[in-house]
Amino acid sequence: MTLLAVNELSKYFGGVKAVDGVSFGVDHGEIVGLIGPNGAGKTTCFNLISGLLTPTRGSVSLLGHSLGGLAPYYRSRRGLARTFQNIQLFGGMDVLENVLTGCHQRQEIGAFRALWPGRGVRRAETRAEERARELLALVGLAERADFPADALAYGEQRRLEIARALAQEPRLLMLDEPAAGLNSRETEDLMTLLQELRERGITLLIIEHDMTLIMGLCHRVVVLDHGQVIAAGPPSEIRRDPRVIEAYLGREEDDGDL
Repeated sequence: MTLLAVNELSKYFGGVKAVDGVSFGVDHGEIVGLIGPNGAGKTTCFNLISGLLTPTRGSVSLLGHSLGGLAPYYRSRRGLARTFQNIQLFGGMDVLENVLTGCHQRQEIGAFRALWPGRGVRRAETRAEERARELLALVGLAERADFPADALAYGEQRRLEIARALAQEPRLLMLDEPAAGLNSRETEDLMTLLQELRERGITLLIIEHDMTLIMGLCHRVVVLDHGQVIAAGPPSEIRRDPRVIEAYLGREEDDGDL
C-alpha cells in the first residue's frame, strides 16, 4: 500500500528548475533511497515534501490525503518527520529535553491545563519522559540523557536528531544524509538502527551519498539529476543503469562505487 505519493512535483527559482516534474511513491514498510549528484534537487524535494517550501506545481499526499497547503507542523501531525543535512538541535537543552520536544507535539494539553497542571498533565509528562528515555536507549544514548546536546560527539548528535524525530511517532521518517561525517563503524551502527526501525513498522525515505549504505539497506532507489528522475528501481538495477553511471561520472567519484 502506498504511504507517500509524490506527483509531478516541481520547484522553480526564477529560471532555475531545482525540481522538475518529480514523481515517485513510497510503500508501507519500505526503505527508499533518494540519490543523485550534488545539485540534483534532493534536499529541495525533501523541503517540498515536508512543507518547508511551496511547490511551483505538483502534489504530495500521505495515506491518500493531500498535504497541499499544510505547514510542517501539521504534516508532522499527519505522520511525517524528518532530520536535516545540517544537524539542528537545541544546544541550550540537554539530550533528554531535546527528545521531549518531539514527544510534546503529540500531547493534547491546552494553555489552561499547562498553567495549572493537574494529575492528568503530570501523568502525560511522566509518559513523555518514559518514551523519551526509551528512544534514547534505542539509539544508544541512554547514558547521555543529562548531557548538554551540544556537548555530544558528532555521531551522537546525529543519533539524537533521529531520536527526536522518532518522538513524533512518524509513519514516514525522512533522513537527509544521516551518515554524513560518520566513520565506517558509526555508519554500520546506523544501518543496523535503520533496519531495526523498519522492522518496528517505520517507513524510511533517505537522502545519502554513501552508496554502501544505500545499496545495502534500501529496497528501492530513486535517482535525480538536474531536478528530474532519471531512474528508479531496486539497487541491483540502479547500480548498472547507464543513465545513473553517466550522471555520476566525473562528479562524485569519491562518494563510493555504484
